[in-house]
Amino acid sequence: MRTFSAIALTRIIVPALLFAFSVCARDRSALNGTWTLVPAKSNFAGQPVVQTGTVTISDREGIIIVSRSFVYEGASETFFYHDITDAEQNATIHTGKNLKSKTRWDHDVLKVTTTQSGAVTVESYTLAADGTMTVSVVRPEHKPITLIFQHRDDPLPK
Repeated sequence: MRTFSAIALTRIIVPALLFAFSVCARDRSALNGTWTLVPAKSNFAGQPVVQTGTVTISDREGIIIVSRSFVYEGASETFFYHDITDAEQNATIHTGKNLKSKTRWDHDVLKVTTTQSGAVTVESYTLAADGTMTVSVVRPEHKPITLIFQHRDDPLPK
């Protein structure tokens, strides 16, 4: 039976841990950028259909910025949402009296929790195997919806 020294084990374990941490960091940064809605691949669960939409995500040094812009079917205006939180300090952003938003990482899922007048909406952003971004939106008294986005610089997924 062969005995490994502490130095030999350190040479194996430390690089493996660094690789694991870099993979996690890479997955999170993969959501950075501007994403364009693919309405034909999205499931609106009977709710008003979004004609066009973009999401821009920027995660730099623990500061997560999520900007969303949507135009709904039949609407004559654009709805724009902008959340900024400090994930390192676990901050919550209060916008007005009845609106607060919190953005955080839950492993490789970016979650935005918004409370408005006591109603909580949770958006979960994940990177799919085909390179698209899937956003699950759960709102009170509504069926969950699933939005599919492509990265602005990527071709349309099949």
